[in-house]
Amino acid sequence: MKIPKRIGAAVINSLKGGVVPRVGLPYIAVGREAEIEAFLHDVDIIAEGGAAFRFVVGKYGSGKSFLLQTVRNYVMDRNFVVADADLSPERRLQGTKGQGLATYKELIANIATKTRPEGGALTLILDRWISNVQSEAAEESGLDPSSPAFSAAVEKKIREVVNSLSEMVHGFDFARLLTLYYRSIIEQDDEKRGLVIKWFRGEYTVKSEAKAELGVNIIITDDDWYEYIKLFAAFLKKAGYSGLIIMIDELVNIYKIPNSITRQYNYEKILTMYNDTLQGKAGHLGIIMSATPQCIEDTRRGVYSYEALRSRLCEGRFARESEGRDMLAPVIRLLPLTAEEMLVLCEKLADIHCQLYVYEKSLTVAELAAFIKIEYSRVGAETHITPREIIRDFIELLNIIYQHPETDVAALLGSGDFEFSKPAEAVEGQFAEFEI
Repeated sequence: MKIPKRIGAAVINSLKGGVVPRVGLPYIAVGREAEIEAFLHDVDIIAEGGAAFRFVVGKYGSGKSFLLQTVRNYVMDRNFVVADADLSPERRLQGTKGQGLATYKELIANIATKTRPEGGALTLILDRWISNVQSEAAEESGLDPSSPAFSAAVEKKIREVVNSLSEMVHGFDFARLLTLYYRSIIEQDDEKRGLVIKWFRGEYTVKSEAKAELGVNIIITDDDWYEYIKLFAAFLKKAGYSGLIIMIDELVNIYKIPNSITRQYNYEKILTMYNDTLQGKAGHLGIIMSATPQCIEDTRRGVYSYEALRSRLCEGRFARESEGRDMLAPVIRLLPLTAEEMLVLCEKLADIHCQLYVYEKSLTVAELAAFIKIEYSRVGAETHITPREIIRDFIELLNIIYQHPETDVAALLGSGDFEFSKPAEAVEGQFAEFEI
C-alpha cells in the first residue's frame, strides 16, 4: 500500500490528536460495511428524487465522525454535493441570537463536491451551472455564443430552472438571485456577483441592506434557513448533481442547552426535518445527524424528551443490538469494532507510519495481536473501549519504536503499564477464536 506523505501525515497526526482526517480514509477504512450499505441505499433513493433522514448513535470515540467522513467520500464520488457542520454553543438548529443562521453559514462554507472536497465549493457550483446552461443552449440552438440571440436562449433555459424553484417556499427570491448571478457574469460585474454570493452565504443581517444592494426583500434568518437548504437541494439537481447530503455532528450540544424551552425548539426543528424527508416534502436531500446514546435516549433532556420524536425513533420489539439489527430504521447504532477488525486497522496504520517516517517495519503480526489482546483485556473493555483509545495507544507505540529502535516490543507490552487486567484464563477464553 503506497500512500503520499502529505496524506499519510494527515492521517497519522489527525488520529493521534483524536480527530478524523479529511483525506486518506480509504487507506484505513475497516468494518462498518452494514452501516455504509444502509447509507448507500438511501443515496439511491435521494438520487431518484426522494429524501432520507438518519441518526448515527455511538459513544465518544466509537467512530461516528469517521463513518460520516467515509460516507461523505462515497457520496461525493457519486456526484452528490455534501455540506457538513458541527454544532456548538454558537451553532444550533434554532436560536434567538443567530445560532440557527450560524449553522447554515457553516454548512454553506463547508459545501463540497468531488472536485472541491475540502469545502468552499459554492462559487464553483454556480459557475459550473452557468457553464452547463450555456453549453446546452449552444448545442440545442446552434447559435454562436457571441450573438445576441444566444444570450436570449441562455436566459430562456435559466428561466426554466428558476421557474421550477419559484413554487417552493422562498423560491421566488432564490430564483431571482440565481438570475442576478448569471447577469453579473455576462456583464462582468464582479461586485454584483460577490453580493449575490454574500446573500447565498447568509451574511446579510438586515433586509434593508439586501434591498438596497440586490433588490430583494428577504434574507436568510434563524427561522427559515432550513427552507433554503431544501431550495439548494432542488437547485443542485437542476445544476447536474445527484442531490445534497447534509451532515450535522455533535448533536450533544443541543442536549447540553440548560434552558428546556430552547432545547424543545431545537428538537422541534429536528422533527420538521424528519417529517419533511419522510413525507416527501423535500426532494434530493439527505440528512445525517450523529449523537451519543445519552443525547438520544435521555427522556429528561435528550431527543426522547420530545415525545413526537421519541414515538417516531424508538426501536420496536424485534430489534436487537447485535444480531437482527434493523439497518433501515432511522436510528443506526454503532457496535464496537471487533478485535479482528482492530488488528487489520493497526496493520494499516503501521504500514502508513513506516512509509511516512521512512523506516523498516519491525512489528510482527504476533506483536500486533499481543497489543490488541492487551487493549481488549482491560476491565470493562467489552462495552467501553473505543477505537479512538486503541488508535491513540497504538500510534504512541509506533512513535516510541521509531524514535527508539532498540526498544524490545515484547518487554514494553509486558511492562506494568500494559499488564493484563483480567485473569489469563478469561483473556485466553475471550480470544479463543482469534487467529494470528
